[in-house]
Amino acid sequence: MTFRTAMRTLLAAGLLLAGAAGQAQAQDKAGPVKMVVPFGAGTTTDTVARVVGEALGKALQQPVIIDNRAGAGGSTGSDMVAKSAPDGRTLVMGTVGTHAINAALFSKLPYDPMRDFAPVAFIGYTPTLLVVAADSPIKSLKDLAQAAARPQGVTFASAGNGTSGHLAGELLAQRLGGKMIHVPFKEGAMALTGVIASQVDFMFYHPAAVMPQVKAGKLRALAASGAVRSAAAPDVPTLMEQGIADFDLVAWFMLYAPAATPAATLAQLRTAGATALAQPEVMAKLREQGVESRPMKTDELQPFNKAELGKWAGLVKRSGAQVD
Repeated sequence: MTFRTAMRTLLAAGLLLAGAAGQAQAQDKAGPVKMVVPFGAGTTTDTVARVVGEALGKALQQPVIIDNRAGAGGSTGSDMVAKSAPDGRTLVMGTVGTHAINAALFSKLPYDPMRDFAPVAFIGYTPTLLVVAADSPIKSLKDLAQAAARPQGVTFASAGNGTSGHLAGELLAQRLGGKMIHVPFKEGAMALTGVIASQVDFMFYHPAAVMPQVKAGKLRALAASGAVRSAAAPDVPTLMEQGIADFDLVAWFMLYAPAATPAATLAQLRTAGATALAQPEVMAKLREQGVESRPMKTDELQPFNKAELGKWAGLVKRSGAQVD
């Protein structure tokens, strides 16, 4: 190799190293993506966000950090993202509560679920299961209707006023008739314990929490709240199968960015989201949480959100639930 050739080789290598260093420096300067979870650590939303966040980070080739900002039924964290810089670096794992129910539940919601957010990806949905204690005399939907028809009626638990479990119970009361008294708990695990101990007659709750108790012989599942049976509990018939018309209530998760996020940035996030959710291991981990997939195109996300706002607003109004 001549001296001139050697110098050219060294110069080329130096340029390549400089380019790589520049890219790494730009990446470090940009920093990680923050995914806000508007609920506490260990909740279903938190678990789902961590599964999605890890896969999204790989698709974006940069870290995704989970930031739990609980409070006001998920409104605190959601509002923070709504008002954050629209640079694609702050996202929120929205839920049926934060982006559908809360709009009717809170008289002064600090953000608008439609106007202040741009949907990135629909993560999935989970039907709830209607469960009673394993030793409860209520062994069927017919038994529940008969018990509700008695003067003392029946009681049903939930994770709090205005939650999807509360509103599902109110809708069931409208459909079956009789007297069903709502007993709100501070959080879902406490409510489930109350049902297992027969302190409360029944509740609607997600499969990931109730199925282990069903298999352990502590709970009995009577029905699923969705239009189709839950993949986590395929032997449990839906309420609609059992004659309850128009009963399709499911919890869901959707990833959002601030509304003013540039189109090119949104496109990048949506592509990465689709790539992450298409991974078999991601789908398997979500199914373990009782979350089922429902593929949606980008132009279907806003109409879905709008329809959900209308559906749950009617339920909140009929239930009389109000937080503030």
